[in-house]
Amino acid sequence: MVQVLSSRILLRPTDPERSRAFYGEQLGLAVYREFGTGPERGTVYFLGGGFLEISGRSETPPAPATRLWLQVADAAAAQDELRAKSVEIVRPPLKEPWGLVEMWIADPDGTPIVLVEVPADHPMRYRPGI
Repeated sequence: MVQVLSSRILLRPTDPERSRAFYGEQLGLAVYREFGTGPERGTVYFLGGGFLEISGRSETPPAPATRLWLQVADAAAAQDELRAKSVEIVRPPLKEPWGLVEMWIADPDGTPIVLVEVPADHPMRYRPGI
């Protein structure tokens, strides 16, 4: 088995400055590191157990199949915070049939982002006997 020491999502946005403003200022992700210079420099953000790297530039948005899934402690509180920062809520928090609370937003290139709250009694968190 390959021992994975770290993981990262790499996005090549159509407008790197706009994407840095979205992920850094509006979503409030903390910067792990930055590299290079100029408008296409790289910025790597913390994503809990992984990282999101914004670097370079693309002429086209990411493929429609690209999605980000970010776990939050409280989806309703995240909605209030994001609205205050003028982030468009594509779909407000709803409890899904599988028990997770999901809210949908999108980055400036339209990349869907699912903010997920895992309720305390959900099997992903609740493990009786363990």
